[in-house]
Amino acid sequence: MKLNVGDIVRLRKPHPCGNFKFKIMRTGMDFRIECMQCGHQTWITRVKLERNIKNILYSQEKTEDQ
Repeated sequence: MKLNVGDIVRLRKPHPCGNFKFKIMRTGMDFRIECMQCGHQTWITRVKLERNIKNILYSQEKTEDQ
């Protein structure tokens, strides 16, 4: 799965604040994601993140191609 810094993804389970949307802040073997509602940042492994993504709401790659 192609994920870039700045992408906004919807995860299957909500953050404790109730939000499902997260922004990708850093990529690699581990990802740093930020909750779009409360701003809390957390680290998550690539495998776990890819498994928990429901869909990509906004992709940096799409806007760079135009």
